[in-house]
Amino acid sequence: MHARTTPATIWPLYEPKLFTVLRRGYGAADLRRDVVAGLTVSIVALPLSMALAIASGTTPDKGLHTAIVAGFLISFLGGSRVQIGGPTAAFVPVVFSVIDKFGYGGLILCTLLAGLMLVVAGVLRVGTLMKYIPKPVITGFTAGIAVSILSSQIKDLFGLSMDKVPAEFFARWSAYAQHLPSATPAAALLALVSLVIIVAIRRWRPAWPGFLIAVIVGALAVALLHAPVETIGTRFGGIPAGLPTFDFPHIPFERTLELFPSSFTIAFLAGVESLLSAVVSDGMIGGRHRSNCELVAQGVANAGSALFGGLPATGALARTATNVRAGARSPVSGIAHALFLLLFMLVLAPLMSYVPLAALAAVLVVVAWNMAEIESFKHLLSGPVGDRVVLLLTFALTVMFDLTVAIEVGIVLAAFLFMHRMSEVVAMESNVSLIEEDRADSDRPAEPDQRAQLPAGVEAFQISGPLFFAVANRLDDVLDLLLPKSPRVFILRMRLVPLIDASGVTALKQMIERCHRRGTKVILSGLRDQPRQILAQMGVADDGDQLRFARDFGEAVRLAQSV
Repeated sequence: MHARTTPATIWPLYEPKLFTVLRRGYGAADLRRDVVAGLTVSIVALPLSMALAIASGTTPDKGLHTAIVAGFLISFLGGSRVQIGGPTAAFVPVVFSVIDKFGYGGLILCTLLAGLMLVVAGVLRVGTLMKYIPKPVITGFTAGIAVSILSSQIKDLFGLSMDKVPAEFFARWSAYAQHLPSATPAAALLALVSLVIIVAIRRWRPAWPGFLIAVIVGALAVALLHAPVETIGTRFGGIPAGLPTFDFPHIPFERTLELFPSSFTIAFLAGVESLLSAVVSDGMIGGRHRSNCELVAQGVANAGSALFGGLPATGALARTATNVRAGARSPVSGIAHALFLLLFMLVLAPLMSYVPLAALAAVLVVVAWNMAEIESFKHLLSGPVGDRVVLLLTFALTVMFDLTVAIEVGIVLAAFLFMHRMSEVVAMESNVSLIEEDRADSDRPAEPDQRAQLPAGVEAFQISGPLFFAVANRLDDVLDLLLPKSPRVFILRMRLVPLIDASGVTALKQMIERCHRRGTKVILSGLRDQPRQILAQMGVADDGDQLRFARDFGEAVRLAQSV
């Protein structure tokens, strides 16, 4: 029988992590660390929020308002302990397109609809399903977005004199080619210097805020040397030094149906990116986020951002990682980050007028480079042919056509690919049912009890069935079952795994790396032909130390005893 659903059973799924942390105890030392982390992240978020807003086709203050309002709400209501929310690069192409077609009022309506979708998704517990999106789809559209962002910055990088940058990829580059003779050498030089500063600081002084330093150097060049480049002040008239206020431009409610596809794309990106960021932060702090609570918080934050005239928002992976490295202990750090940004906006607004757009464009070039995940892209290109097709098609559609279409086509193609692979499994394993009933166990030869054979300090887990994108994330659950004490050796039994795809390999590598960080050696036993071939193809091999392969479970136990 199913357990009866009551408020007492539902609340733990949606209780914000802030409430949980405060209930369990929060002291002065925790507050001090969170405030320092919040200050550190706000320094990173300040130039980034302005740059993302400009790239999205709007004014820099909209980016700051988004980071302040949405960042506060995501931390206050969210299901992750250290998540930092705000505008992110993933939204730039879709926001630019919406503003271009429907005006800023259309974006407000679009963001409100996306917020409502996210709240409904959280209430319906869709958060547990989003982790099943195949890795090639995520990497494909992420890399495509990176290329779109890079292509949107050419005007400011070279100081081209053009009134409007087209939204379409090919039309945009055609316009760039026509206006190339109008390039400003000072802007190009300033952009190059900003890039060199950011790259050099990341290499030799990674703890320093490279983005902010590059922007400050650019602003000093404008203020002291009177560099002839376009700035926030010359293009936008500066940044208002005041609190975010309710802002209702004309909203085209009559075009709601036309905005639905873009609203869905924003909601999808916000949900996926926030949950990916939460998963990464979990791995860094050893925590566990509440996915459906996080979706509800993202929905409320997007609605709140829209009501204050802001942009779509989600969990920001780079800023979240910065938050963790700065010593964050709780969502208080995210709240502090929003409050520090508000303080900066009130105090430093007059000085921000000197910030050159070329320096902000350089910041986004670095963001796009990091977002492209080139190593991950190349790694997936070494995977099975089907995964490569999904990756490249999603990437191409994202760059050249429409992000919504790219996501839909990528997921549908991945689903068809999965069904094809399942049919192959049935052909290979004609005597094994993919959906096993209880009586199936009686047809198998009895095996000795697994745990009875294990030496001290050794744990084992058996996977049964294909290790594909829909179940790959369960590997994290396997490690969590072994907490709080890490075993000396972990045996992963794979005799009953007939196939593995690129997402499965990625999840397996992440699990192996997590074990390595915890001092646990991994043994894979009973690998069959297809998994062994794909693992070798994607660079997962027996290294004789951290990762070993064993012919069967008996050999794996003997290897574990000798470690």
